[in-house]
Amino acid sequence: MTALTEKSCTDLPKGTPALTGDELEALKAQIDPAWQVDETVLTRKYETKNFAKALMLVNGVGYLAEDQGHHPDIKLGWGYAEVSFTTHSVGGLSENDFICAAKLDAMGLAG
Repeated sequence: MTALTEKSCTDLPKGTPALTGDELEALKAQIDPAWQVDETVLTRKYETKNFAKALMLVNGVGYLAEDQGHHPDIKLGWGYAEVSFTTHSVGGLSENDFICAAKLDAMGLAG
């Protein structure tokens, strides 16, 4: 099995089924447990020491999102940034969401 960090996001046409059940659980096991997973959204809240560090973290997330062509929703505030991935074209979660989460984990952005 290829590690998620070695994969790249792909275009998924509307109508592609969202992940469920065992597929979802297998990918969830490959990312940091700090990610909250439900049927449609993958979310992680990063806590930082101040606003500037949270903003730098968001810039790292933005760089990854542009590189992968898969863009999260981001909440930014003093001492935190919250990143949420979903794949709108499938109406839920896809492997793309987990690829981005794994890549963010590997970047070590927390802090």
